Amino acid sequence: MNKRSAKILVFSTEKISDPAIDMAGLLKLHYPPQVYTIAIRCSSGIKPKWIMRAFEKGFDGVFIAADGSDCSFGESCIEKTGSIVERTHIMMKEKGLEPARLRMAAICSVCSESFVKQIKSFNELLIKPEN
Repeated sequence: MNKRSAKILVFSTEKISDPAIDMAGLLKLHYPPQVYTIAIRCSSGIKPKWIMRAFEKGFDGVFIAADGSDCSFGESCIEKTGSIVERTHIMMKEKGLEPARLRMAAICSVCSESFVKQIKSFNELLIKPEN
C-alpha cells in the first residue's frame, strides 16, 4: 500500500461518535481524504462479515469509532465491540490479512481532535511501506 492516503472505512455511532466526526469538519480539522463513514446505532451491532466485505471491496483499513461507556444501548457495549474485533482479527489472519488493518477506539461526541489524531495515525500505519 505504497500511497499517500489509505482508503479507510469508519463505522461511527449515530449519537456518540458521529457528532465528533461532523465537528471535525466544522472545525476544519484535516484528516486523510479517503475516509468513508457509515453511521450505525451501536458499535456492538457491527458484524464481522461487514468488516471482511470492506476489505474485499478494496478498503485498506477499517476503523470502529466505538461508543465507549456512553452507549445508551447497554453498559457492556465496549466489551461486545472488542469481542467483535477479536473474532474479526481471527478471520483476517485466516484470509492472510494483517489484523492491524482493523482498529477500534472509543470516540465521544466531543472528541473531534482525538478522532482526527486516530485516523491520521491509522493512515500512517496503513501507508507505511512493507520492510
